[in-house]
Amino acid sequence: MNELELLQFLQTNYLRNLKKSLGQFDRADCVSDERGLIIELKCRRTHYNELLIEKHKFDALVSKAENLNYQAVYINSTPLGIYAWNLSSQEIVWQSEPMPSITDFSNANTIDKVVGYLPISKAINLAGGGRLLSEMDTNDCRQTAQAN
Repeated sequence: MNELELLQFLQTNYLRNLKKSLGQFDRADCVSDERGLIIELKCRRTHYNELLIEKHKFDALVSKAENLNYQAVYINSTPLGIYAWNLSSQEIVWQSEPMPSITDFSNANTIDKVVGYLPISKAINLAGGGRLLSEMDTNDCRQTAQAN
């Protein structure tokens, strides 16, 4: 799954009014003005029990959401599901790790990045349907609600 397919999945199953951000360098991939959500999308080719988020991306997303009085949401797809977190309710331990300087893994250059990990156990799995992103519990995002 790529980010466009993930966006289309969300539009079809959860947020019909979800709009892709227009700027190439926007700090969020999409927004739902109707639901008050700023969303960052990430597609992973491998499933992990904890999914990585870079601190500078987290900070920018949360700051933008706070300025608009929206919720910051991080959504990752993996081969085993689609997982969403309400970032304003997550307690993340930040650490510096050497990582590829760009996503293209054929480039062997690494730099230190400040990252944190979001456990799958604290996410809602959107692949099964039946939950609304706008009604995620502010503590752990696992509150269930009926789909629209």
